[in-house]
Amino acid sequence: MIRVLVVDDQVLIRAGLVALLRAAPGIEVVGEAEDGHEAVEAAVRTRPDVILMDIRMPGLDGTAATERILAAAVDPLPRVLVLTTFDLDEYVYAALRAGASGFLLKDTGPDKLIEAIAAVAHGDMLFAPSVTRRLIESYVTRSDPVPDTPASLDALTAREREVLRLAAKGLSNTEIAERLYISEATVKTHLNRTMTKLSLDSRAQAVVVAYEAGLVVPGTP
Repeated sequence: MIRVLVVDDQVLIRAGLVALLRAAPGIEVVGEAEDGHEAVEAAVRTRPDVILMDIRMPGLDGTAATERILAAAVDPLPRVLVLTTFDLDEYVYAALRAGASGFLLKDTGPDKLIEAIAAVAHGDMLFAPSVTRRLIESYVTRSDPVPDTPASLDALTAREREVLRLAAKGLSNTEIAERLYISEATVKTHLNRTMTKLSLDSRAQAVVVAYEAGLVVPGTP
């Protein structure tokens, strides 16, 4: 069973999500919260596998809540799946940097939502890499550089840099393996080594680093 904590400040949306997930096989809703402060407390109390996190909330928003939850959590860390409206939420970029595993659009259908929760629970970044690429590119092209840009990618091998570049451009592990004529297991190994060398906690953060370091130029094919 995948244990899920639902966080959203809008009662009707939260209730709808909870009802949907409780009816889904393989998912157990272990709690709900209406703001970031409640989310932090509920995460400690319920120790969920996945947190479905609204990003725009009064008081403590989803970005700050994500950072606090992951900083205080013990292994295994919960996977945070952010909810956003894409063309409005620049906060998503910061949420990825804070350690969120990915995000969903709020108009995502029920089946895709359940698929995304399962994918994130099993270690994937999110269910639609192309959506992540669009969001990050949209943010990067209209924002000033992030002041605390991580260290350069000099520690990576040529192959690790190439795998990271393709992941940042939205390719799945399967697509990367086909492009480079290697196995999916090898792709995962390269990504894991990359995250270890760069002291990152998630594939999402690795993608952000790739953009910040100039390994991928927003808008290029």
